[in-house]
Amino acid sequence: MSRTVQEGDLLWTPSEAFQRSSELYRYIQFLETKIGSKFSGYEDVWKWSVDHSEDFWRSIIEFFSIPLQGELTPVLSTTRMPGAKWFPKGKLNYASILERHWSREGPAIIGYSECEGETEISWAELQQQVARARAALVDAGVQQGDRVGAYLPNLPETVVAFLATASIGAIWSSTSPDFGGHSVVDRFRQIEPKLLFTVDGYRYGGKDLNRLDQVDLIVKSLPTLQKVVLLPHLNPGARLEGAVLWKDFLSNTSPISVAPTLVPFDHPLWILYSSGTTGLPKPIVQSHGGIVLEHMKALSLHLDLKPGDRFLWWTTTGWMMWNFLLGGLLLGCTVVTHDGSPGFPNVDSLWDFVAKHRVRAMGAGAAYHTACMKAGAHPRERNSFSTLHAVGSTGSPLPPEAFGWLYDEVKSDLWVVSLSGGTDLCTAFLGGAPLLPVRAGELQCRSLGAPVYAFNDDGSPIVDEVGELVLTAPMPSMPIEFWNDPDRLRYRASYFEEFPGTWRHGDWIKITERGSAIIYGRSDATLKKKGVRMGTAEIYRAVEMIPEVADSLVLGLDQPNGDYYMPLLVVLREGAVLTPTLKRAIEEKIRTELSARHVPDDVISVRALPRTLSGKKLEVPIRRILMGVSPEKALNTGSINDPAAVQEAVDAVRGHLPREPR
Repeated sequence: MSRTVQEGDLLWTPSEAFQRSSELYRYIQFLETKIGSKFSGYEDVWKWSVDHSEDFWRSIIEFFSIPLQGELTPVLSTTRMPGAKWFPKGKLNYASILERHWSREGPAIIGYSECEGETEISWAELQQQVARARAALVDAGVQQGDRVGAYLPNLPETVVAFLATASIGAIWSSTSPDFGGHSVVDRFRQIEPKLLFTVDGYRYGGKDLNRLDQVDLIVKSLPTLQKVVLLPHLNPGARLEGAVLWKDFLSNTSPISVAPTLVPFDHPLWILYSSGTTGLPKPIVQSHGGIVLEHMKALSLHLDLKPGDRFLWWTTTGWMMWNFLLGGLLLGCTVVTHDGSPGFPNVDSLWDFVAKHRVRAMGAGAAYHTACMKAGAHPRERNSFSTLHAVGSTGSPLPPEAFGWLYDEVKSDLWVVSLSGGTDLCTAFLGGAPLLPVRAGELQCRSLGAPVYAFNDDGSPIVDEVGELVLTAPMPSMPIEFWNDPDRLRYRASYFEEFPGTWRHGDWIKITERGSAIIYGRSDATLKKKGVRMGTAEIYRAVEMIPEVADSLVLGLDQPNGDYYMPLLVVLREGAVLTPTLKRAIEEKIRTELSARHVPDDVISVRALPRTLSGKKLEVPIRRILMGVSPEKALNTGSINDPAAVQEAVDAVRGHLPREPR
C-alpha cells in the first residue's frame, strides 16, 4: 500500500520550465497575440473559450493548421442543442491530416500482442499499407457512406484498416474480440455493414481464445455483408469459408497514392456504442471534423503530446479510448498499441513495456492503476521511466490513494492526468493542464471549449457542491446523430430530457472554487439514504482500500413499507473470509472516512460482480431487477463479462432483504 493520501492533497506542482515548454503555454501565447489581450491564468483562458466558443474553435483550426477546405464562417449554424452544425461550409478528411507526417522519421506505430510479440511500422510503411487497403476497399465496392465493421484487437493492422476506411469517406465501427457474437450482432445489425474485418482469435494472459465460432455467428447474422476479410492472428493457418485473407486482400492491389476523399465537416467518421447493458446499444455517430478538432486539442493542449512523442493507452477496440489513442497520429506521435493482459506474465509487465519503448504519455483505466496498487507493484524498482512525462487515468474516478501510489511507485516527478468524459463525445471534457498542480482525487480543470458545470435540481450552476454534470453549449465532437434515429427521439431522450437545451451527462460532479473537479459516480445510480444523496464512488473508494476486498457494489432499494435498504456486495481476495471482524472493519472504514449515513445495512460476500465489457459496474441494471424488472428487460447479457454473476448478486441480496421494517 502507498502512503496515506487525502482528497485535495497537493502532490505535484509543474516547474516553470515544464509549463513554458508545454503546447498549452504556446497556444496561450498564440491566442494572446491573436486577440490582443492577456490572460491571468488557465481558468481565465477556459472562461474565454466557452464564452467565445466560435472564436475558440476557429483558433484551434489556425493553431494546428488543420486543412479545412472551404469557408470558416459560419462556425456554428445554431447554438441550440441538439441540432448545432459546425463549419457547415467546410470539408476535410480525418486521414488527410496524416499527409503532413508521411515523410517523418521513426515509427508511426509500435505494436505488441501476446500472439505475435513486438512490431514496428514506419510512417512510410503506414502510408503504403493504408494506400493498399484503401484500394482494396474500393475494389471490394466500398463507397463513401458505406459502413465497415471490425472484430479486431488493438493491432497495427486495425489502425491501417480504419485509416483506409476513413480515407474513402466510409464509416468505421469496431468491436473487440472479447465481445460475444450476439453482442456484436446487436451492434452491427443496426448499422448494416458492407464489409467486415475479423480475426480468428487472440491470446490474453497466456490463454488462447479461438473466436471462429463467434465470427461464423456474426457473419451469418449480417445479411448486408458483401465481403469478409480474415486476419489469422491466433493461428497463422486459420481459414474461414467465404473470407479472403488479410494478406491476399492487400496484395491484390497496388499502393497507389490517392488523396483522401474530402467530405463535409459533419460527415460520419465512425460509430461508437453505449454499453448496451439495459437494451440495444445506442449507435453513436461522430464526425470527421468534430473528432479532428477535439482530439488535436485534447491530446496536444491537455496531454501535451508533441510530434515524435510515444503515446500508449491500454485499451481494447471496443472502448472509445482506442479511438482517442489514434488521435496521436494526427499530431505526428508514435502510437503504441498493446494487445494482451497488462499484468502478464507479471504485475509490472505493462510498466516494463512503457519504460522499454520510452513512452512519454501512457494511460489506462483507473481500475488498472488501483489494481497495481493493491497488488503491491513497484514499477520504479525495475525501471527509471526517464522519458515518462504523463500518466493518464479514466473509466472511473481515480482514488486519492492511487494518485499517491503513482507518485510513490512510478515516478515522483510525474504529471498525473485524471480524465472524465465519455463515449458520447469520444473525449475528456475534464482533465489535465500542464500549467496547474495535481491534487489527489481531483481532475485538474475543465477542458478548453468544454462548457462543463454542476447543476442543482433547479437547473442552476453551483460551486463546491455536488450536482449533475451538464454541458450548456455544443461541442464539435458531440454526436451528429444516433444511427437510424431519424427524428432524434433516442438522442433527445438520452441527454436532453432533464434540462431541455442542456446536455445532462449522467454523472455527479463537484466543481471547486479553484476550477478543478471531482466525479462522484453515475447520477442514475444515486443513493439516497435517510434523505441524504450520496455518490457510489465515495463508498467504493473507502471499501476497496481494505486489503481483503477485491471489488464492491452498493445498491439503494426503496422498500414497499417506505424504508430504504442499502446492501454492499463485496468480492474478497483469495483466502479472505467475511468474518464479523472484517465486516466491522468495512463498516468502520466507511463511517470514519465518509459518515454514519454511508454505512450499508448489510455487507454480503459474493463470488464475483458483473461488469460491462469496458469495465463499468452494473448498479442500475441489478437494482432494476431487484425492484421487479425482468432480467431480459433490465440488461443485455451479451454486454456483460460474467452473466452468471448477475443472478448470483440478485439472489444474494434477496436472501438478505429485511422482513421487518428497518
